[in-house]
Amino acid sequence: MLPIDFTVAIRVFNAADRLPALLDHLRSQQHTDAIRWEVLIVDNNSTDRTAEIVQNYQWLPHSELRYVLEPQQGAAIARKRAIQEARGALIGFLDDDNLPALDWVEKAYQFGQAHPEAGAFGSRIIPDYEVEPPQNFDRIAHYLPTMLRKESFRYDTHLRGMPVGAGLVIRRQIWLNHVSGTQIIQGPVGRGFALKGEETEALWKIKSANWEIWYNAEMSIVHKIPKWRLEAAYLLNFLKVIGLSQHRFRMLRYRPWQRPFVFPLLFFNDVKKIASHQLKHWNSNDLIAACELQFFIGRLCSPFYIWSQLLATKKAIK
Repeated sequence: MLPIDFTVAIRVFNAADRLPALLDHLRSQQHTDAIRWEVLIVDNNSTDRTAEIVQNYQWLPHSELRYVLEPQQGAAIARKRAIQEARGALIGFLDDDNLPALDWVEKAYQFGQAHPEAGAFGSRIIPDYEVEPPQNFDRIAHYLPTMLRKESFRYDTHLRGMPVGAGLVIRRQIWLNHVSGTQIIQGPVGRGFALKGEETEALWKIKSANWEIWYNAEMSIVHKIPKWRLEAAYLLNFLKVIGLSQHRFRMLRYRPWQRPFVFPLLFFNDVKKIASHQLKHWNSNDLIAACELQFFIGRLCSPFYIWSQLLATKKAIK
């Protein structure tokens, strides 16, 4: 069996209505004749016709479509299964609500070949809203996520962010070497979530091992954002969950001996941030301001929430 150059890995959960459009975009990829690639569907225990759609799909002769079932739900669990099953040296992750540009596979493979020092690199993410977003939505749009920068760049130490999971490409062996053990941040479980940003935790580990992390503006995907993800109840809870996840990401930026000194500084800065936000928006009915406040409160509570989750996990194991 010839080695595979590139794996497109897709975690799906009840995606029967979304998956055909994604598979059509992948089946129509251009300039891939010289690339040996595959599409790997990781079904995260769907209860609809997802498996049937994959099994009945007609695929291209120069690539392969594979299906595996991962019964334990969770984005981090499904990603781990995809990495175990993938045959490609490079793995590109797409969500079932993503539509890659017709040259996405080509651009991802070329970037990986041109930047052997890059352990992972993210895509340009263009939002496609089903309905008009709320007023001032641009202040929180990047959390959904969107990424519209037109120039590629490397995430240096002064850049606190990391690429998101949608459109992320990793080197399989680097992930296996440096992202070990149980992840604290597990990401979406079904259509809900406890903590969000599971890929960020892994990317900080890769970066700490002196591999570069990049954003490649030439890799482009469209992110389909349905109406229900723009409703107040969802957005308020979503921003709170993101806030609750922040302590883990913050601590990964520092060496273990630095963390006890940094923690109180961050804590008091979060208190100041909440107070300042309340003074500025104390009489406002603005949904986006309310979402920002939920994020700030979640971030303040994040260390205590994560510690409680870890303690509960240890007790359950015993």
